Amino acid sequence: MPQITVEYSDSLVDAFDRRGFALALHPAAADLIGSSVPGFKTRFVRLDDAVIGTGDPAEAMIHITIAVLPGRDAALKDRLGDLTLTTLTDHLKPTPDLNTQLTVEIRDLATYHKRPD
Repeated sequence: MPQITVEYSDSLVDAFDRRGFALALHPAAADLIGSSVPGFKTRFVRLDDAVIGTGDPAEAMIHITIAVLPGRDAALKDRLGDLTLTTLTDHLKPTPDLNTQLTVEIRDLATYHKRPD
């Protein structure tokens, strides 16, 4: 059920282990929020055209949006955000030439429809 979108600067393509990140996050987050791993869906969006701050090419970003079904309290969402950032840093090689901003947004799905299996 969790819908995860990861937007990342194209300058991080070689430093960010995207598959490893998703495969590590899914089971850890499932345990935390009481969801099943097969329901997790993570999409990666490479940003070839983005401006960060003053537009300095040494700026990079990864922004993760996690949408979950309503009913989880703010404290649980905070723990999910912390878990996500920790998992992200574990799957991002050092990039000394870049100032990389890492952010996570946890939000409720407004509506959700799924075709039955």
